[in-house]
Amino acid sequence: MMKSSFNPVAIRQGDRLALSRALSAVENDMPASREILEALFPHAGKAHLVGITGATGTGKSTLVNQVAKTLRMPNTGELPRIAIIAVDPTSPFTGGALLGDRIRMNDLSGDQGIFIRSMASRGALGGLAHNTAAFTTVLDAAGFDLILIETVGAGQAEVEIAELAHTVIVVEAPGLGDDIQAIKAGILEIADILVVNKSDRPGAENTALALQSMLSLADGNQRSQVSGKHMRQSLSKKSPENAPAMPGWKIPVLQVTATQGDGVVGLIEKIHDHKEYLLSSGLWQVKEANRLRRDLEAIIKDLLVQKWERKVDSKQFETALSEVTQRALTPLKAAESLVN
Repeated sequence: MMKSSFNPVAIRQGDRLALSRALSAVENDMPASREILEALFPHAGKAHLVGITGATGTGKSTLVNQVAKTLRMPNTGELPRIAIIAVDPTSPFTGGALLGDRIRMNDLSGDQGIFIRSMASRGALGGLAHNTAAFTTVLDAAGFDLILIETVGAGQAEVEIAELAHTVIVVEAPGLGDDIQAIKAGILEIADILVVNKSDRPGAENTALALQSMLSLADGNQRSQVSGKHMRQSLSKKSPENAPAMPGWKIPVLQVTATQGDGVVGLIEKIHDHKEYLLSSGLWQVKEANRLRRDLEAIIKDLLVQKWERKVDSKQFETALSEVTQRALTPLKAAESLVN
């Protein structure tokens, strides 16, 4: 089955049908997905993963569309191959998803250098779907240079993208709240690049100033290096003598109007600058190591839960649940007894 339906060589050679089938298998946790990932994993690790997140209504899909379109415009250099993962929210009632992000990017469909894939969140929290990381492995091994990952748009708790992407773009827009909204903890703290989209609207300048104030209110250089400091410490523990000295990344606040394409070229330049910063500072390798560590830990947890579910007696579980319901046993004590 692996050779006939899911040919890893065909995927690496750019066969879009083979790639689509492989992604479907991975998304649905089909038996062949394990073989697919094992075959493709050694060939991944080269693509630049860029996350685009922010509240609903900030224009993330339009921004992704314009960034991809601009990057694929003919120029003197080689055009990058771009993959787009658009995560759409799943209905808690029907289990379905509209997959509207792909509709908004319909004008990219004729470009063979762009591959767009929507996936439903299926109840996963944090803005991504359960198998988004596995999707990036498949697309990376398929030879895409840049993978744009658009999150659900759930709000300020949507921070999982920071654990997956090399570069995180947080999109804001004028008119979504007062200036205090800009300094709230959460999603803004994961940004490598801040974008005020819809900057042709009234209040855009104030929104940008509020974001600039948030950055300056923090402890200057310490704020811009918060993630880098943590990663340098991780690197130093493994190799103190090779820990790089880094000046830190100064988070830019850009004003963009994605519908018109205004400011998109400047955003692309900052995306390239951030990649160069990661590579030159050594943070690229550290981010990769940290990401793979989290993936490994998540897989271990899933396997342990699956192993426990196969072994546990359903009657024991119902008995423990009954005792918890009657307040005769705490959930913690019940869990300990079931695990043991």
